[in-house]
Amino acid sequence: MTQPKAQPKSTLHPRNPHQGRYDFEKLTKALPELAKHTITNPTGEPTINFSDAEAVLTLNKALLALHYNIKYWDLPKDYLCPPIPGRADYIHQVADLLASDNNKSAKELENKKPHVLDIGTGASLIYPIVGSQSYGWYFTATDIDPVSINTAKAISEINPNLKKLVMVKQQKNPKHIFKGIIGEHDYFDITICNPPFHGSMQEVLDANSRKQTKLQKNRARRNPNSQASNKFADAKNNLNFGGQNSELWTEGGEYAFISRMINESVDYAQQVNWFTTLVSRAENLKPLDALLRKVGARQIKTINMQHGQKATRILAWRFK
Repeated sequence: MTQPKAQPKSTLHPRNPHQGRYDFEKLTKALPELAKHTITNPTGEPTINFSDAEAVLTLNKALLALHYNIKYWDLPKDYLCPPIPGRADYIHQVADLLASDNNKSAKELENKKPHVLDIGTGASLIYPIVGSQSYGWYFTATDIDPVSINTAKAISEINPNLKKLVMVKQQKNPKHIFKGIIGEHDYFDITICNPPFHGSMQEVLDANSRKQTKLQKNRARRNPNSQASNKFADAKNNLNFGGQNSELWTEGGEYAFISRMINESVDYAQQVNWFTTLVSRAENLKPLDALLRKVGARQIKTINMQHGQKATRILAWRFK
């Protein structure tokens, strides 16, 4: 379970509220329990221990309370705790995509109340939270995991500001993405998805090992006398960002998952205005673009995003 530190202002979408460093004074006022997890970094600034799962979870609760008026939010043990600033950027980018269709600002779309389909919402329900509270959008949130579904439903139902805007629906057939979710008379202005991008659990562990090694080196460089590196002795036993198998990896990896999504999207071409997904690996863009052209997509767009040192992109397509 992990949460990246706040990124420099220039890397986030202009409407993203998570600009600059976290304001711990405001965050603690929104959620007083954050105080017990707040520490001071070597430069004297407040922060948390980002390798501490409970501290990261509490920080996320504070962010959601401060920026999205979420009073109840919690996750089952070992479920993915999302980095909220980056997740919010996806929402603001697709808001611009929808607005471009109507020659209106993203805020003006609130009157239209777009309906969004979130594929693989996870237990966190993070995209529907950000989208509904930032723009007043309606969401249908789906997942194959029953624990994620039950948790997401609880979050939606307990928070009054979510209840009327977010519906949670389980995908009961893991082989399908849209089938069984999009009904005969349904229409969605846009679909969003943050797919699992690893191809196996071993890939997940290897990636985590590299991340832990980097964290260890950074800590040692900033504070040579720190003993914190001992916490990272065995990265394979410290999957600190959490996540269930379905959240972290899928057979064939990201390319296989998105390819299935593209092929299935053809059957719902008239019921969805824009299909979108995050693409973590740049090398997947070219073959995915070729597949989209093969299946008859009329418009294909790639929206680049940069969060600190991490680059990612949104792939969008439609058949109109």
